[in-house]
Amino acid sequence: MPTNADRIQPNETVVPLLHCAAPEETVAFWRALGFEVAFEQLKPYLYLAFTWSGLQLHYGPAPKDLDPAKETSGGCLVMVDEVAAYHAAFTEAMRRSYGRALVKGLPRVTRYRTGASRFSIVDPSGNTIVFIQRDEPKDLEYGGSTDLQGLTRVLDNARILREFKMDDRAAYRALDSGMRRRAEGAPAVEQAMALAGLIELSVALDKADRVPEWGARLRALSLTPAQRTQVEQYVADPALLTPWMPPQR
Repeated sequence: MPTNADRIQPNETVVPLLHCAAPEETVAFWRALGFEVAFEQLKPYLYLAFTWSGLQLHYGPAPKDLDPAKETSGGCLVMVDEVAAYHAAFTEAMRRSYGRALVKGLPRVTRYRTGASRFSIVDPSGNTIVFIQRDEPKDLEYGGSTDLQGLTRVLDNARILREFKMDDRAAYRALDSGMRRRAEGAPAVEQAMALAGLIELSVALDKADRVPEWGARLRALSLTPAQRTQVEQYVADPALLTPWMPPQR
């Protein structure tokens, strides 16, 4: 006689139920990104559902004391084949709807560096939806590799802080401290990567007054074309480096 276990098929679908503290803003945001509103109910209780490609996001009531600004509401992971394509699609939709990619405050999308394996969208209620490439390395050291030394280790740690812990301030502090303590004797390309990261993070963190300092040091370094490419690939927006690394003729 068949058992219950015999009837179970490995074709389950898990749909996250996220807290929603800002229903109107949530509907407007996901619509702006191209999602369809599959269900919208505000009374007698809140329930929202959105669909895009094969993705479903469902929302229910939030606790009364939930503060979206703390970004501790909840979230989910979305495993995809090519994460870069998703980031491009969402930032393009933001530019069409808002005139720019939203990279600060709520809602926002995190920066995407070429070759990275993940990025996040933080919705108006402070939920974090993390898009992750399926073939992301499984041996990542989330505290930075202990096999690396000097400025190389600083660069790796800052990358982890930016892309996996989404902590720009900690990444900035790591690079700032690393340049003060580890720059002497480090290869020029590593110094340039650290300075490029500081320039990008200074802009993101409203510390633009320090950009000329980092930029002048970057401009003074002698780099080969291959090294310039390395430096540009360390940041999400190489255009920020143009004043300090003019295109070669």
